[in-house]
Amino acid sequence: MEERTMKNNNLNYIDENLLKVSRLTNEVVLENMGTSMNGFQDERVEELREIYGENKISHEKPDSALKRIFDAFVNPFTIVLFLLAIISLFTDVILVSKKDHDFTSIIIMTMMVTISGVLCFVQETRSNNSAKKLKEMVKTTVAAERNGKKEISLEEVVPGDIIYLAAGDMIPADLRILVAKDLFVAQSALTGESEPVEKCFEPMINEAQTPLECTNIGFMGTNVISGTAIGVVIATGDNTYFSTMAKGITEKKVLTSFDKGVNSVSWLLIKFMMVMVPIVFFVNGFTKGDWLQAFLFALSVAVGLTPEMLPMIVTTNLAKGAVQMAKKKTVVKSLNSIQNFGAMDVLCTDKTGTLTQDKVVLEYHLDIHGNEDMRVLRHAFLNSYYQTGLKNLMDIAILEYADNASFKVLIDQYVKVDEIPFDFNRRRMSVVIKDTSGKTQLITKGAVEEMLQISKYAEYKGNVEVLTDEIKEEILETVEKLNKEGMRVIGIAQKNNPSVQGVFSVNDECEMVLMGYLAFLDPPKESTKAAVEALKNYGVAVKILTGDNDEVTRCICRQVGIKADKILLGSDIDEMDEELLAAEVEEVSIFAKLSPNQKGRIVSVLRENGHIVGFMGDGINDALAMKKADVGISVDTAVDIAKESADIILLEKDLMVLEDGVIEGRRTFGNIIKYIKMTASSNFGNMFSVLVASIALPFLPMLPIQILILNLIYDISCISIPWDNVDKDYLQVPRKWDASSIGKFMLWIGPTSSLFDIVTYAVMFFIICPMVCHGGYNDYGVNKTLFMAVFNAGWFVESLCSQTMVIHIIRTAKIPFINSRASGAVILSTIIAITVGIAIQYTSIGRALQMVSMPIMYFGWLIVILLCYIIVASAIKEVYKKYYGEFL
Repeated sequence: MEERTMKNNNLNYIDENLLKVSRLTNEVVLENMGTSMNGFQDERVEELREIYGENKISHEKPDSALKRIFDAFVNPFTIVLFLLAIISLFTDVILVSKKDHDFTSIIIMTMMVTISGVLCFVQETRSNNSAKKLKEMVKTTVAAERNGKKEISLEEVVPGDIIYLAAGDMIPADLRILVAKDLFVAQSALTGESEPVEKCFEPMINEAQTPLECTNIGFMGTNVISGTAIGVVIATGDNTYFSTMAKGITEKKVLTSFDKGVNSVSWLLIKFMMVMVPIVFFVNGFTKGDWLQAFLFALSVAVGLTPEMLPMIVTTNLAKGAVQMAKKKTVVKSLNSIQNFGAMDVLCTDKTGTLTQDKVVLEYHLDIHGNEDMRVLRHAFLNSYYQTGLKNLMDIAILEYADNASFKVLIDQYVKVDEIPFDFNRRRMSVVIKDTSGKTQLITKGAVEEMLQISKYAEYKGNVEVLTDEIKEEILETVEKLNKEGMRVIGIAQKNNPSVQGVFSVNDECEMVLMGYLAFLDPPKESTKAAVEALKNYGVAVKILTGDNDEVTRCICRQVGIKADKILLGSDIDEMDEELLAAEVEEVSIFAKLSPNQKGRIVSVLRENGHIVGFMGDGINDALAMKKADVGISVDTAVDIAKESADIILLEKDLMVLEDGVIEGRRTFGNIIKYIKMTASSNFGNMFSVLVASIALPFLPMLPIQILILNLIYDISCISIPWDNVDKDYLQVPRKWDASSIGKFMLWIGPTSSLFDIVTYAVMFFIICPMVCHGGYNDYGVNKTLFMAVFNAGWFVESLCSQTMVIHIIRTAKIPFINSRASGAVILSTIIAITVGIAIQYTSIGRALQMVSMPIMYFGWLIVILLCYIIVASAIKEVYKKYYGEFL
């Protein structure tokens, strides 16, 4: 109650503070924060960091060692073992006389939990440390006033800092906006509303009820969609408005397909246990008459069915995958995304900078008729030079080209008056400049279709003419010709003395004079075609989702081998209902002229169709789609919000890394699913054998303690599985979690091992045991205790050998040892497990476990049984493959 009260008090304080600041003038806000528009000196920054700490939310900090230990030891399987150990404590210690106290079962179950938990904790710690080092290579920065305008990391921001914002920036802390120009901010992280909110700098006049209603407050965790701003930081870290909502936001996080898969498999195995254990208990109780012994035996069966190494195997595989990806300069921010990467069957990607080169080249600067025109280039240079928003690749190309043409002398002839920043709805941006004579001019550049909408005139044949339908048609024909040659074309327009100085807005972008256009060449990367082909070979369909022109996109896609016969435009998608769009996205590979929301909608529809979707992008217009995808992929040079939205970040824009990521993801999943299927089927087979023995034999086929030891040896041998080889054929197809396939696998492969367990029963009961004991179980004078000990030891060795040998059959769909060979680590671990299993009966440990040494004849029978088992299991594997079309 006290903690909740403190949280509520903190929330109320933050709300009241933000509301109060929103009503103050800029001058008062700066004075209260002890700062100015010149920012802080370094000494003052250090003082404030000592007071306020790093600009981080508590829930974003790494889990403590105690939390990671708890997570490592607490999962469905270890909980089962904990409960069984507690029950065993009562049955073996508390409820029996002191001379009959037996801690063996408790010790073994505790060892299983300890080994699994420690290994899981160690692997998790190592993977977290590796991930932390990798993430440090990807820095999200913000422009701050620190003895001049500097880029600093988000963690270094302190209250009172003066922050500069532009399109694509994340707002690093709660701040009061001091200067803003056409500023639109996405606040969906706080409000859930997809539409951006316009922000201003004037003090609030109307009484706002909540901080979110304050139009002059920027919140940590939101991002700038368009426009520019300057703000002063009011609060950082745990004192921000975002921090008060962090808990709720975290709880709403949707489980990934990976999480759902692991959970479904875990509960499937637990359900099998809940069915098998009661049956074994009642059958043994009724047939043997010793209900306590039956109960203890049922507990050991439950332990035998528990794959307690599953969390450790999963964590180790994921960590190993992250390390492998790191070698290819790829940062894996979320370990689970590795498996999602492998399961991906559709990769959606933006075109610019992903399929194409990072460097766009300006090829032509043309008038309306398609003739070279230096005036068009001069106006384009002035527009790109004076804009303060996010400079895209075309802006950079214009500035570089103009630099070669020595246009920088224009800078002395003009001053910037104002600008109207770019946004993805208008698809254009404008600047207002003034020359030395006082004449103002509005220069706008943008997509040709949008430029035609705002232009009333055109510079046609040397004169300014009204923009008629005939002239428009001529313009569009010229643009289409350039598009078909793979050129990206933008229009340039201008207007003299557009408005009263200081009140320029989007409304001024009208009745303009279209001057001409710029044509850019955005060639595909050399690696793109090979990467697209490689992904297709691995069963990953590549779909292009771009805001660019359809003809340019078609040209590029043909060059890189993407089917380009049909293209869907954003305008087409808006007219489609969900059912029609769901059908179209399956057939179409190219989507052009898309808004960010349309990209997100396509990704969502593909997921609803049952696909595992990846999205690769680097722009602010890609962030929404990346969040909606199963795995978001970005690059180190992307805008802040794109990097924050991504699960995987490429430190180099080499598309062939995508192929490596898919392979690594499938290898990771392959080794996880191997362990699950081989352990589940083997354990189920052993327990099915126990059920048969409970009915057919006058004694238990194996003592409870022996079952526990058997399970412990097998589990330890499985630690090597994450380092196993995976067949190339397996890596060719996307892999998804399917709990039902594991259930079917258990029912097919498990009884196969049971068949040979029953053969072993017969050999032991009718041949080996009578030979050692000089008579059958019911014969006069036969030592029944010795008979049972020989039988238990014989089945212990056979069960462990068969369970370990079957690893090599189940780990591959091919013929083991001939067409597919396990890694050296797996081979060594199986040899050690079998050696320990055979040797244990000759040691004092074996005698303590009530085992006796096997005669030489037994091993002859053992070899024959194991060879027959391998042959039959391999045959069943082939039948299973033909029936279900796959094995693992």
